[in-house]
Amino acid sequence: MKKYNLITASLLTLGLTACGAQNTSTTNESTTAQLKSAPGAPGAEPFWAYAGKTGIGTSYEQYQNGQYSDSAATGDVSKVWFSIAKGMITETMFGLIHQAQIKDMQFIVTGKDFTVSEADDLDVTIDYLHKDAQGRPLSLAYKVTSTDKQGRFTLEKHIFTDPDGQTLFVRSIFNTSLKGVKAYVAVNPYINNNGLGDFAKTTEHGLVAWEDDNYLTLQSSTPFKMQSVGFTGVSDGITSLKTQQTLSKQYSNTGDKAGNVTLLAELGNIDSNNATFDLALSFGKTQQQSQQQGIQSLSKGYQNVLDAYNGKGEALGWEDYLQSLKPLNTMVKQTADGGKLLYTSAMVLKAQEDKTNAGALIASLSNPWGETVSAKEGSTGYKAVWVRDFYQVAMAFMALGDTATAKTAFEYLEKVQVTNKTPGNNGDTGWFLQKTHVDGELEWVGVQLDQTAMPIMLAWKLHKANVLSDEELKSWYGKMLKPAADFLVEGGRAKILWNDTQITPPATQQERWEEQSGYSPSTTAAVVAGLITASDIATLSGDTQNAVRYLATAKKYNNDIESQMFTTDGNLKGENSDGEYFIRIGQDTDANSDTKINANNGRQGFNKKQILDGGFLELARYGVRGANDESIVKTLPEYDDETLEDNLQVKYSFSFDDGSGTFAGYRRYGNDGYGEDEVTGTNYAEGGSNTPGQRGRVWPFFTGERGHYEIAVANANNALDDVKQADIKNSYVKGLEQFANSGMMLPEQVWDGIGVNKAGYELGEGTNSATPLAWTHAEYIKLVRSLSDKQVWDYYPVVAESLN
Repeated sequence: MKKYNLITASLLTLGLTACGAQNTSTTNESTTAQLKSAPGAPGAEPFWAYAGKTGIGTSYEQYQNGQYSDSAATGDVSKVWFSIAKGMITETMFGLIHQAQIKDMQFIVTGKDFTVSEADDLDVTIDYLHKDAQGRPLSLAYKVTSTDKQGRFTLEKHIFTDPDGQTLFVRSIFNTSLKGVKAYVAVNPYINNNGLGDFAKTTEHGLVAWEDDNYLTLQSSTPFKMQSVGFTGVSDGITSLKTQQTLSKQYSNTGDKAGNVTLLAELGNIDSNNATFDLALSFGKTQQQSQQQGIQSLSKGYQNVLDAYNGKGEALGWEDYLQSLKPLNTMVKQTADGGKLLYTSAMVLKAQEDKTNAGALIASLSNPWGETVSAKEGSTGYKAVWVRDFYQVAMAFMALGDTATAKTAFEYLEKVQVTNKTPGNNGDTGWFLQKTHVDGELEWVGVQLDQTAMPIMLAWKLHKANVLSDEELKSWYGKMLKPAADFLVEGGRAKILWNDTQITPPATQQERWEEQSGYSPSTTAAVVAGLITASDIATLSGDTQNAVRYLATAKKYNNDIESQMFTTDGNLKGENSDGEYFIRIGQDTDANSDTKINANNGRQGFNKKQILDGGFLELARYGVRGANDESIVKTLPEYDDETLEDNLQVKYSFSFDDGSGTFAGYRRYGNDGYGEDEVTGTNYAEGGSNTPGQRGRVWPFFTGERGHYEIAVANANNALDDVKQADIKNSYVKGLEQFANSGMMLPEQVWDGIGVNKAGYELGEGTNSATPLAWTHAEYIKLVRSLSDKQVWDYYPVVAESLN
């Protein structure tokens, strides 16, 4: 796999750089035309790209001793990630997984009297380049086909990375029956994760953009006919192409002022069908490094790079990763699509791990509602670590049989636990940070007690699966798990950055939606499960005193759940409401009081007894309550009530495309404001501030949560026979599969049909919130494994045994 690097090294030694080896230089005519610095700094205001990705990708790399290393079996570690949205290549990262280097890369076609860019409205289809006989993807390499609505041309793109280099490899294939048609490529760099700090120039090796010591180079396997750089929206050349079908001015550099820049190159005529251009977008810490990375990838050639990425022949790639997942073949039987989404989900989760900080699992390779979110300054968006999302993904890796990633992820968690060494910490320790960069840099510092419990729960699961040995578990108990359990018992002062709050468990500063303080069923379920598993681990570690203390505290918290969180005097007005149900959260300890919860996301605060969510189902999932417990069963009618007033309604029904019936989708909670404005149709917080009409939509992973409950209750009734198993598969599993988009990416939110539909979403289609969401893919994987095992994957038998 490395022999091509030796060939390229020889070519470089001979001085055959881009001009000789890849022939990427421009013609002399184009070079002499580029004499001026582009005007118009800093260019148009920068925004992120559309967040509804239909594809993401990066190379598969193997661990060596739980870390990524160039000396591992897969060779040099490629740290390039890409995304695809609306048929275009969008944010592409290099270095750390959150460090975007471009906003987008688009192709432009001009004819005698037209100019069409990929940003225009084309008919787009997406598929995978490498599939098995059943149509299941075997790698995250994509074929995107974009067709002009007037039939003037078709563009097919093949997109993947070089697994042995720092390069995004893009093959573009044009087809047209017209004469005099030309193709261009434009790249909008956002070097070092922001859109205003860049410089750009043309060189004989291609186009270069940089900020400080971060560089990218755009090169081609055939000579660019023309190159130009400029400031986006002012001197980038795209306006000239749009109005004149040609460039009136060309610029060789952007001068001494940084800004929002664009690289533009003419690929050549596409008068004949199958006009093919191979492009390399490559990265490095110096200009030479970025250029040489692209030269190396283009020297190897399309097929060799793709084969290495896929894992064909002797190469180790994505196909090898899928083959290593031993439970996969059995799990496929419990899917409704023959395993297509299951295979995709396995790769999507692995692709959303940082490769500098092994085990750092992010929430999504996207910036929510990106096209209306300013990119003037760096932003991680969802490309960051939340321990709660992290837990879901680590458990999904366990379900897939990827114990190596699950263990490495667990070990990573030490980086994001609050200790005396945490920068800026002047408070108590043991809890886990709300949100961090993958390298542990602090971002959000609210205390969410479920995020402190879940690492303990994960450790217990890893030990039971023989992934953590007795000695390893004992070591982690002293280093990480005991401080977490102590905080769940004692609470303490959170005093770090803006946060200066006394935490008294089980009341949490923030529940799992990060918006309210108080007593939450979902948070308390995790806290009780965390303390009981901590007690079990403490017993193994010989810490009998704390084992007793943790269990006693868990039982105390457990005994108070109904009085604090289950109202018998509810005021919901629906056909199925009898006034008895679990509330979402309350700030006092009386579930029947009429206190208001806080306003959030533009929505005013409501009486706590009017707000439902699905958090009570976590009590059954972990074993804190039986699936048939009265408080659980009594809440289901309200949770499923579609006659509630719309703002308070949680469940919505969707129809299967094949006409086979309906399936359930659920919002996070009533009165949710984390979504598009239902009055104006604008994005969430568009313009930088919340609006009263914002509405949180349906989140697909709740379909998985409800499916897990159906498994639990069927088991409780000794009714999980083949018929019931098929019923759950054909409703909840199939429902989740239907929520996937054309690239089989599962979203955070889908359109629920309520309010102004400014974006033109179809019912059940993913919105521009965040796609793919790791939690959704993880919930799907766990549901399939649970159905395959006929047992809820996240169930903790020690919890149920300890409370009975």
